[in-house]
Amino acid sequence: MRIKVGFQGVPGSYSEEALINYFGREVDMIAVREFEDVFSELDKNTIEYGVLPIENSSTGAIANVYDLLNRHDYYIVGEICIKVSHCLMGVKGAKIDDIEEVYSHPQGLEQCREYLSSHRDWKLIPYRNTAVSAEYVNEKGSKSLGAIASKRAAELYNLEILAENINMNDTNYTRFAIIGKEMDKSESPDKISIVISTEHKAGCLYNVLKYFAENNINLLKIESRPVAHTPWEYYFYIDYEGNLNDITVINATKEIERNSCYFKLLGNYKKHVDDIEDEGLLCKA
Repeated sequence: MRIKVGFQGVPGSYSEEALINYFGREVDMIAVREFEDVFSELDKNTIEYGVLPIENSSTGAIANVYDLLNRHDYYIVGEICIKVSHCLMGVKGAKIDDIEEVYSHPQGLEQCREYLSSHRDWKLIPYRNTAVSAEYVNEKGSKSLGAIASKRAAELYNLEILAENINMNDTNYTRFAIIGKEMDKSESPDKISIVISTEHKAGCLYNVLKYFAENNINLLKIESRPVAHTPWEYYFYIDYEGNLNDITVINATKEIERNSCYFKLLGNYKKHVDDIEDEGLLCKA
């Protein structure tokens, strides 16, 4: 039986591309409207996995996805990093001079802000998803509307590409988390994600982070998010290298939990590492 995998958006979205790159095409791809709907579909057992963007190399964390990961009891079971190359597109026959409004996901608009700043007369309209923006422009059929999305979205929604590679960073990558119901218990995982909070006192965060150095564990990322209804208190989302079958990693993680006011394990999974051809760079998601 084919597995079912959910993603936010419509065909032609970068989330769909990440899904295909990770799972292949021999799965049932379930498109949903909002990020939270991926978790709702997991709750209803209509999908077995979800694919969600978690971080962009140019503009940083996708904040609401971090919040959702903390709020729901599912695990990160994998990740994949894909290159994102944005295009400006409009209906057939449109020219750049015709454009008055541009639609895209807020991250898409932000990643193209340098290009967009040279067209200050355009009205920039945040939308749910890059590919949904392309679909909307196609439905409206007006030459005054533009969308920022992928080349594939332009093909799927019969739009004309007016400008290519308009993101401000040529090495523009988005990291996607693969969400599942059970944590990977195999021998291969080499990355751990947790959420913690500490007392708002001098040295409390240090008393957690010191265990990485003391155990020679590589800290990959730390991201703070506000604690709802508690002003100026924060959750810290931490990624680090390790496998929870390793006794050193287990002991360090236990000490981190012991010194935290709040602790949640988000997953232990295989880190995505991919050579970026022709650029001499390494994508370490």
